[in-house]
Amino acid sequence: SYIQQRFLRLPQVKQSTGLSKSTIYSRIAEGTFPKQIPLGPRLVVWVESDIQNWIGLQIQASTSA
Repeated sequence: SYIQQRFLRLPQVKQSTGLSKSTIYSRIAEGTFPKQIPLGPRLVVWVESDIQNWIGLQIQASTSA
């Protein structure tokens, strides 16, 4: 089955997660946040489903603790 994928820019990722730019990039460096995809020399995006999955994992972790 085909899943529609959407790209999110940094402001959308910040809004969805509530994280700051610096927190997002430090978590990417730690390997605890989805990596961005470069689309051009000054443009990076994230796959929406990766961000949604990450949010889901945070919710699971907080409710199972």
